[in-house]
Order: sequence, then structure tokens, then C-alpha cells
Amino acid sequence: MSVQPVRMVASQMDESAQVLARAFYDDPMMMYIEPDDHRRVKMLPWFMTCGVKLANQFGEVYTTEGIDGDACWLMPGDNEISEDRLLASGFSEASERIGEEAFGRFGAVLGHLDVLHHEAVVPEHWYLMILGVDPPRQGQGVGGALIAPVLARADAAHLPCYLETMKTRNVTFYRKHGFDVVVEDDIPGGGCHFWTMRRDAR
Repeated sequence: MSVQPVRMVASQMDESAQVLARAFYDDPMMMYIEPDDHRRVKMLPWFMTCGVKLANQFGEVYTTEGIDGDACWLMPGDNEISEDRLLASGFSEASERIGEEAFGRFGAVLGHLDVLHHEAVVPEHWYLMILGVDPPRQGQGVGGALIAPVLARADAAHLPCYLETMKTRNVTFYRKHGFDVVVEDDIPGGGCHFWTMRRDAR
């Protein structure tokens, strides 16, 4: 059965966040930010609500009619995850919601990856901030369908795309869709392993 991506609407935001929370439960970055399984389960729906809200406000979010997953993009020339944008999307409550230690680890990851992001690609690019598929629907073409509309637009406009991932299997998936590894490393101070990836226009 083919997967039809659609632009997310506001009424789908809560369910989208729940889907992403399930998708990222075992993500190494989220496990690094909050190692405790119980606290991570409680934290993730709020965390992903903020992420979806940020992308919806300042970029574009693609989902499916059944909300099987979400692709959260930030726009060419306007893809900063600035402090103002974090505050506007609800991250002002982060230290209370996830605790000071987890918030510090989140800030360290974000800060390190932001530097690499700026070094790897010109400002005019699409930034895939979040891509997640509900675990029961993974491996069925949902992720590829969700990113296809923006990849096509990027190709038409001769623009690159950029992302970060912390899972080895995701590297294979993104390579299949034209991305190449720019940097493979660990977050300093004992943090998680990561890959930054760029896709040049075809």
C-alpha cells in the first residue's frame, strides 16, 4: 500500500508528538539526555510537542492521513534553532520538565551540532530537524514517503538538504535517499555517537 504524505495541520499536532515520542524512545540522543527509561517515557511527549510546534511555526511538517510518522523541516535561509524559537515553541519550560542535568545535556548536544551544521552547508538549504515513524510502521516505506516532497522541491530549486542522526541503521536509510556523511563523531564529554549528513541537489 502506497504512503501519501500530507502537510500536518494543527489538529494532528498532539498525536504527531505521541508518534514521535514512541519513535524516539530508543534513540541514542534521547537516551543520553535522559538515561532513565521511566523518566524518558514521561518526558518525550512534551519534548516532541515542542519540536513539532517549532517546525510547524517556522518550517513545514509532513505526516500521513493516519499519522504514521512525521518529517519536520526548517526552511532554506531560515533554519536556525535560535533561543527565541526554542522559547516560542515551549522549551522555556525545559529545565522544569526534564530537570537541570538533562537540560544541560540537551544544550550541550544542540550547541555542538549547531557548530557543525553551520560548517557543513550553505544557509540556503532544507534542514530535516526530526524524522520519526511509529515503530509498528517502520520498514514499510513511510519515512521515505515523508521526506520525498521536500527532497523533490530541493532538487527543483538546486538546494542541499542537511540532517543529523544518532542511529547506525538511519545512516543506511539516508544514504539510500542521497545523503552522504559529513562528520561522524561523539558528542564531547562522553556524549552519544552521531553522524551529520548532507544531500546535494540532483
